[in-house]
Amino acid sequence: MADLFAAAGLDRASPRPLADRLRPKQLADVVGQDHLVGPDGTITRMLRSGSLGSLIFWGPPGTGKTTVARLLAGETDLAFEQVSAIFSGVADLKKVFETARGRRAMGKGTLLFVDEIHRFNRAQLDSFLPVVEDGTVVLVGATTENPSFELNAALLSRAHVLVFKSLDEPAIEKLLDRAEAELGRPLPLDGDARAALVRMADGDGRAALTLTEDVLRAAREGEIFDAAGLGEVVQRRAPIYDKSQDGHYNLMSALHKSVRGSDPDAALYWFARMLDAGEDRRYIARRIVRMAVEDVGLADPQALVVANAAKDAFDFLGSPEGELAIAEALVHVATAPKSNGVYTAFKAAMRAAKEGGSLPPPKHILNAPTKLMKQEGYSEGYRYDHDQPDAFSGQNYFPEKLGRLRFYDPPERGFEREIRKRLDWWAKLRRERGEG
Repeated sequence: MADLFAAAGLDRASPRPLADRLRPKQLADVVGQDHLVGPDGTITRMLRSGSLGSLIFWGPPGTGKTTVARLLAGETDLAFEQVSAIFSGVADLKKVFETARGRRAMGKGTLLFVDEIHRFNRAQLDSFLPVVEDGTVVLVGATTENPSFELNAALLSRAHVLVFKSLDEPAIEKLLDRAEAELGRPLPLDGDARAALVRMADGDGRAALTLTEDVLRAAREGEIFDAAGLGEVVQRRAPIYDKSQDGHYNLMSALHKSVRGSDPDAALYWFARMLDAGEDRRYIARRIVRMAVEDVGLADPQALVVANAAKDAFDFLGSPEGELAIAEALVHVATAPKSNGVYTAFKAAMRAAKEGGSLPPPKHILNAPTKLMKQEGYSEGYRYDHDQPDAFSGQNYFPEKLGRLRFYDPPERGFEREIRKRLDWWAKLRRERGEG
């Protein structure tokens, strides 16, 4: 049938996508994953040892996960079966398992490739356990999400997780070179436009080749695009970022740690990346408020004020004007002196409260509005601080069975230097008055 289509020229009427035409024929042709398929790569060593267990491929789109799975089946002489977790259910899996069992009875193994495996629910994932354990299939699952969070522990314990990396610029360039060789002509791009196309691919090999096809469709005879022309004829891909998945949490982690590390430039970069990806501006503003209380604290009490003001300013101005207010708060918090003194003190106090149980306050700090309470010693011995020297009594306010504890230990930074001086002064007064 294929020959009849070719003879009629119909195969040329619906040409294969460039990404499909350039699909590697052997593992050595896969670009950007030398740590897996290079001479000393993990997969190469597995094949050399003759032992291939079940695998989970974790990495961004367009990095070669499906291709490597297909090539593995060929390298190990296993029948290749592919299912997608988006379109398959338990009934589909049972059919695949039955086919694999029949194949195994005839001495032939099966490599089952499951695309988007993280989209299966727990019950569906559990259905793989028996066929993996008895060797009915060699499972190769592909996921763009962190397997630690998306796959159940039982399946992970039976599989080896291999990480696929985003393609770097040399790897994308190699793909473009192969495209030119396949097409028999150079791409109609000058040097700046070619570099821009590599950046637009965002580490995705399939996207690089799709963009290449867009350029070829748009180019007139003899036309060479510069970077500006390239931007006009191809639509820039949306950044790899899912607001409910890894990309969201990874960029927020980068933003928070840049602020904690007092690097306003890195913080602004990650902030811009999140804006570019369409992140909810109010979510970022809320996180900056959290950074102000967790990582700055009382080293700069104004940080929380500025962060809250930025949140209110964004609500008042909207986007894009209000984004500058968030950026201002971000820089303020990033450049403020850092202290987690209150944060750690609060956690320590919570632990003490839970461990100590329902200890009553000392009676001398309890009010005694009734005669009975006065007879029970409530309020007896309490000294009103404003009537004491230095407006400080130094009395004990902890439960008597617990004794005096210290949670807050302000560092010698920012405003907390002054707080530390006060605390040290009060501690000195307690010792002098025998209250320490």
